[in-house]
Amino acid sequence: MTEAFDAVALGTAIQRRIGVKTSRDEPLGRFTTMRVGGPADLFATVHNIHELRAILRFARSREIPYTLLGRGSNVVIADAGIRGLVIQNRAEGSRVDGETYQAEAGVPMARAATETQRAGLSGLEFGLAIPGTVGGAVWANAGAHESDVAAIIESADVLLADGTERRLAADELGLGYRESRFKRAGAEPEDLVLSATFHLQPADEATIKLRLDDIRRWRQAHQPLGLPSAGSVFRNPAGGPSAGALIDELGLKGRRIGGAVVSEKHANFIVNDQKGTAADVRALAEAVRDEVLARNGIALEFEIVFLGDWSGAATAPTAETPGDDAERRQAAESAT
Repeated sequence: MTEAFDAVALGTAIQRRIGVKTSRDEPLGRFTTMRVGGPADLFATVHNIHELRAILRFARSREIPYTLLGRGSNVVIADAGIRGLVIQNRAEGSRVDGETYQAEAGVPMARAATETQRAGLSGLEFGLAIPGTVGGAVWANAGAHESDVAAIIESADVLLADGTERRLAADELGLGYRESRFKRAGAEPEDLVLSATFHLQPADEATIKLRLDDIRRWRQAHQPLGLPSAGSVFRNPAGGPSAGALIDELGLKGRRIGGAVVSEKHANFIVNDQKGTAADVRALAEAVRDEVLARNGIALEFEIVFLGDWSGAATAPTAETPGDDAERRQAAESAT
């Protein structure tokens, strides 16, 4: 980001040329599932594929630093916010065509699961457990309940780094465990998913609904629904116990820093149950990772992504054990 970034002038140009409203210093926490994050220098919400395409091309042509945000899951935005332009993707067009389901990148995966169920198409049920969008799911090859995007995707329409568009077949997407060609790119400008087409299987609508009900019940029993969280913090290591099992075995459930705590329901979730900061969340995630490495020799990799300006992040407090936290609360109650 350079001093040449003029949020007022750029916001005016976006509104005039593309017809998309913009705002300055927009707090980003309310757009994320973790409910943390400082302001965006310039913020815009796009509502269809035409606006998405236009604003991405505009940003690239002006060399404006930009960040694309979907439903705000699996991300932790820095307390200092994000420099440049933040584009919230609400391009949510979708349609069923025979045995295929076509969805723009902003369609929530949970909605994709219910839409295809009503169309009598099976294969996207796992999407009910994915809190993000179709674009984010393709980017990460998201998966749950013994399936993932790679198992059902037919193609993706992509805005390439050179500004052209191309439909990429499934074997061109570089899909692996929680990976894709888009996630590995890493640098701007990058290829970005505009929409995706999934090939599904005809099935009885009632049978699919039963599967969705099973997934809902499992999530309610095993995940901290209703609390601010960014989803699974770590990838599961290859060929061994899951990240959640490793963390649980070390007795780290309930470990807290500030307002962030390792979930008692699922050890691979960090919840922000006391209005903590992004620094709290990141410090706790790093403390858990470091302890697993020190005690088990396993280097966990982050599944969540830390976005924004972390350059001035203050050092967070030391992590507390569950017992320490209970003693702290008891002492506070005794003092009142």
